[in-house]
Amino acid sequence: MGSDILSAIGLGDLDLFWIFLFFFIFLIVLLVLLILQNSKMRRLKQTYERFMTGRNAKSLEQSMVKLFEDVNKLKLYANKHEKRLKVIYDKVRSCYQKSSIIKYDAFSEMGGELSFVIAMLDEDDNGYIINSVHSTNSCYIYTKEIKNGQSFIDLGKEEQEALDKAVMG
Repeated sequence: MGSDILSAIGLGDLDLFWIFLFFFIFLIVLLVLLILQNSKMRRLKQTYERFMTGRNAKSLEQSMVKLFEDVNKLKLYANKHEKRLKVIYDKVRSCYQKSSIIKYDAFSEMGGELSFVIAMLDEDDNGYIINSVHSTNSCYIYTKEIKNGQSFIDLGKEEQEALDKAVMG
């Protein structure tokens, strides 16, 4: 059974039944795909509504506003603590952080290394040296100021050793 239209496009030998069958199957496939897409869309919509509703019927928007408020509070606390830490760091910088002690015999007739030198320095190697010289009759204590790891007064061997150990940390 031929058609003038089919003959005009070069398909005059093709039966209309097969064309209708092809389009019918194509229509059923499209209908199945539409139903599947609709099903997926419905599940996606349900998931979206559950997400937007949140826990205990609390809206997502309210939760996000609360989170942003919390973040702003945390920023304020962080800035406040940063300022406090800077003050603490400035104070710690000037505290004595490096020290050393050297025990020695000031006089050869004395034993037991009763004399000692203590070096106390801050982060910038500023501080002092205390030298306690013990003899049989008395004890003498000397103090020397240290600026940038140097003394303006000549240091003895033990004092220089204590200063070098303290500067090295």
